[in-house]
Amino acid sequence: MTTRISYIIAFLLGLGMIFLGARFFTSPQVATAAYGIHFNDQGDYSFHYIKGIRDIFSGLIICAFVLMKERRALGVTLLAGTMIPLTDMLIVLSKSYTSTAQAMPHIIAIIICAVFGVLLLATRPQSKLL
Repeated sequence: MTTRISYIIAFLLGLGMIFLGARFFTSPQVATAAYGIHFNDQGDYSFHYIKGIRDIFSGLIICAFVLMKERRALGVTLLAGTMIPLTDMLIVLSKSYTSTAQAMPHIIAIIICAVFGVLLLATRPQSKLL
């Protein structure tokens, strides 16, 4: 049951990351503001595209591991992946114009990745009885 819940949460997380990444391509200013920073782009959206493709890739790999039922690979990916929202949070909090409220989505992502990464790695696969 724990593995099933972990898969569902991870899949939703992956879909959310794909959405967030796509938003950096389709609505760069909105996505940047939601990320928690100000960005003076002067019409150059290179940062947005870099951030967007990183999020899309991360979401796709998480969803792929869920669909392939690669429990250990998913657990390792989530656990190691905590470095992304952790670094994002530190970037957001380093700005003089941000507060903890702007860091909350990153904090929640850290908690989700860490908790479910550990759960997936700690859970033993159940053998099916015939």
